[in-house]
This record gives sequence, structure tokens and C-alpha cells, in this order.
Amino acid sequence: MSVPTPPSVPDGPDPAEPPEPHGPPEPHGPSESPEPPEGTERLDVGRAGRFWSARRLPAALVALAVLALAGFFLYDVGAVRAGHPAMGWRRRLAHELAHRPLDDGWIVTGAVLAVLAGIWLLVLAVTPGRRAVLPMRRETPDLRAGLDRRAAALVLRDRVMEVPGVQSVRVEVGRIAVRARAQAHFRDLDEVRTDVDGALAEGLRELGLARRPVLSVRVRRPARR
Repeated sequence: MSVPTPPSVPDGPDPAEPPEPHGPPEPHGPSESPEPPEGTERLDVGRAGRFWSARRLPAALVALAVLALAGFFLYDVGAVRAGHPAMGWRRRLAHELAHRPLDDGWIVTGAVLAVLAGIWLLVLAVTPGRRAVLPMRRETPDLRAGLDRRAAALVLRDRVMEVPGVQSVRVEVGRIAVRARAQAHFRDLDEVRTDVDGALAEGLRELGLARRPVLSVRVRRPARR
């Protein structure tokens, strides 16, 4: 008796099944940037420059001086136009300027004061001021934040006081450097200095300043009484 053989199945994909895509799937919708892994810092968005002072006091002083001088001259010119004699101080000033030589002491003193005042105003115009505010990193382009230097010093001081062996510490925070002067009453000084460096570095990282200051650490024993 002959046994019927089953029909042979052809090799290859079933024509009834859809073909598998060979390339990467196309995105459906806007692509989102992946979040940075935990423990890493975001890149700064924009340039975090220093904060500029409003310069209210110098601007007010200059405005008052110009206003007073312009008022005096305007009143005197109006009086002369109305037929009255010029004020005595203007006649005396014109006489002194006409007869005094340029190397006269008063002329030189007035010129030096005028130059110094001009240099002072120029420096105020081109420098930002507000040295007590440290700019922080910019996470968004529309938001700026700053940290007071005294507040930053207090935060770093508390971090250093947590180091074993530190009895007292004085921290000074500047725009370029952070100086810490600590006193350790036990443990080896090199070990304490290493721990203080690490605590300050971690504290500065958590403060989020735009510019990382240079650390200057000094550890010594307290003075014996």
C-alpha cells in the first residue's frame, strides 16, 4: 500500500503575511530630546553674564549738577535778554578765564578734576558693578538668577563644618577664588585638607554658579593658650 506524501511547503515568507520593515521605524510626531542621566549636569543655555547695576546715585548726582548749571545759565541769559545786567559770578568767571594763563594753579586744578570726573563716569558706564552678586547657570534662556556672595559663603562654611576634625573655618567667596581658612583640633592635617577640598567642591557644584571659582584651602592647628 502506498502512503500519500504531504504537500511540500515552499521556503520563504508566506505571501499572506506582510513583509517586515528592513529600516528603522519612522517617528510619528515631534522628537523629544532625551533627559540627561541622573547625576550629570545640563549644559548652560546662553551666556550667564554679570548683573549690571542701575547706577541710580551717580546718575542722580550728574542730573542734578547739569540741571542746576543749566538753570543758572538760562536764568542769566534770560535776564540779559530782558535788559538786566549779567550776574556777577558770570562776569567774574569770564574775566578770570580771559586774563588767567593756562598754567595757572586754579586752571590746572579744575582741568584735572574735570578729567577725573569724566574717567569716573566712563568707568561706571562700561563696568557692570554689583560685585556682591554671583551669576548662576542659565537653564532656560528667559531666566537669570544670581546668588549673594555672603549667602554662598555661609552655605560653604556649613559644609566645611561637617568635616570631622574641623573646629572653626572662615570662608571668603569671590568672583574668581574661594578662600577657606580652617582650624582642625584632631586628625591629620592633610586628611582634613583633602576632606575640606572635597566638601567645598561638592558645595560649589550644588550652588550652580556659572563660573566655577578656584579653591584655596589652608588648614592649621588652633593656637595654644
